[in-house]
Amino acid sequence: MIRRFIENVGWPRFIIGLFLLSLFIAAPFVGVRVDTSLSDVLVRFGMNGVMVLAMIPMVQSGCGLNFGLPLGIIAGLLGATLSIEFNQGVLAFAADLAAGRPWLAFLASEAARAPLSFASAIVIAVPIAAVLGFFYGKLLNRVKGDEMMIATYVGFSSVAFMCIAWLLMPYRSPTMIWGYGGSGLRTTISVNGYWLHVLNDLLSFQQGHLFVPTGTFLFFAVLALLMWVFMRSKTGTAMTAVGSNPDFARASGVNVDRMRTISVVLSTILGAVGILVYEQSFGFIQLYMGPFYMALPAVASVLLGGASVNKAGIVNVIVGTFLFQGILTMTPSVINSVLQTDMSEVIRIIVSNGMILYALTRKVRVKR
Repeated sequence: MIRRFIENVGWPRFIIGLFLLSLFIAAPFVGVRVDTSLSDVLVRFGMNGVMVLAMIPMVQSGCGLNFGLPLGIIAGLLGATLSIEFNQGVLAFAADLAAGRPWLAFLASEAARAPLSFASAIVIAVPIAAVLGFFYGKLLNRVKGDEMMIATYVGFSSVAFMCIAWLLMPYRSPTMIWGYGGSGLRTTISVNGYWLHVLNDLLSFQQGHLFVPTGTFLFFAVLALLMWVFMRSKTGTAMTAVGSNPDFARASGVNVDRMRTISVVLSTILGAVGILVYEQSFGFIQLYMGPFYMALPAVASVLLGGASVNKAGIVNVIVGTFLFQGILTMTPSVINSVLQTDMSEVIRIIVSNGMILYALTRKVRVKR
């Protein structure tokens, strides 16, 4: 029974899981609080889960791992910055909408500020992501067989292009631009006063040092459920058929290019929403080179969870994200306590890059 369980889980994930468990066991013996560490893991899981979920549509449609995720992240950053730029107008509109309507009184209250700002960021980001994803999908349809290489180029080049755009776009909000009356956006913008912890604090609870960001989990669960339902719909089934055998799908009357484009649009939209979830937990919008490497941890997470270049599911997302973020959180704190020195950032870089390297080499073996 144990052997069958290990075979189903896979030796790599079983070993990684044991390593993570050993870190939790060793933590109290070296002075690291387990409940605090577990809280960090749960928060980081909620921060990154939606961006890892964005891998599923493109993998299932045969477009491969979405190394172009920064394109969706940029759409989310545009939604976030434009939401802050138009924040007062959004709140004024909500107040006007609530005027004379007691059942909408919440919209005019101070408590609605963060949810409205966060919702407006999503509303702005989603159509931008849909448009970018549409053209991104059209490009990938022209380079069948080299999708991941082109996706990597799209992701990196879009970040480089936006480094110029962030300096030139005519934003005026004093909380975002450089200096008083300056131009161009700052590298880091605080979301405090807008939507800081709007999901983390929703229905959250704390027991001692253990904090559970219930709202973030619920948000992820809703998106995961919608993804699960969609992948079992007629369109989702056709998308999976395209990824499994495009020739058979085409012979069955499925528009292969259309299904691939839909998958890219969905992945880009989820990337945009995912970075907004990340920001509300992290507390800052990171522009310029911020999105540059954010695709690699998402790709590594879904591969560590058991996905391949042509098959991924919700379980792969949940398991992979927890393993990746768990080891990334626990390893530096435990080793720092053992060595009695602060090497957390160095250890974090080594561990994260090591897991990414392992995941990508595993991807090559699965592909072969």
